[in-house]
Amino acid sequence: MKQSTPEDAKEGAPEKDGDPKDEHGEQDEHDEHGHVEAPPASADTIARRQLLGKMSVALGVAGGVALGVPMVGFIVAPLFRKAPREWRAVGKIEQFKVGETVNVVFVDASPLPWAGVTAKTAAWLRRVSETEFEAFSVNCAHLGCPVRWMAEAKLFMCPCHGGVYYQDGSVAAGPPPHALPQYPVRVTDGQVEIRTDPIPIG
Repeated sequence: MKQSTPEDAKEGAPEKDGDPKDEHGEQDEHDEHGHVEAPPASADTIARRQLLGKMSVALGVAGGVALGVPMVGFIVAPLFRKAPREWRAVGKIEQFKVGETVNVVFVDASPLPWAGVTAKTAAWLRRVSETEFEAFSVNCAHLGCPVRWMAEAKLFMCPCHGGVYYQDGSVAAGPPPHALPQYPVRVTDGQVEIRTDPIPIG
């Protein structure tokens, strides 16, 4: 029988768990938890990741602009458009009595798409004679607050800041800088019409 030598014992002995080697005989690096650490990324890999990140940000910004510009244009464009002036019918001539001042409501000349009920405006309409009418703005010349017609006193009054106007629209007291603005009025085919204008303030 052949006796075993120390060299044979070394060849048959298993490797220790703490020294694993790869197929090339090189020992793997471990972290403190015993996990194999991944090799560091190369410069090309890092540069490619940075490029992809920048492209993602650029595409996101471009998409936001593409969606936002039309929406902003839809909202802002009407604000820069010159307000048209149109004639609006407010009632038949026989509805109004001579010497009487009444509040009439009509649609603004340039209602915005989202305006809803706010597209409607109003005026104080007075029948002066059988064929003559005059219309005053319901907005005070001071800050645009609504004015009321006080029939007994024959005055227009702004309850917000104390503005007072005579029945012809001229300033009687308070902070208004000028007379109450008026709208042109005409009678066409028996209909009383008021020409709409932007709200005159200041």
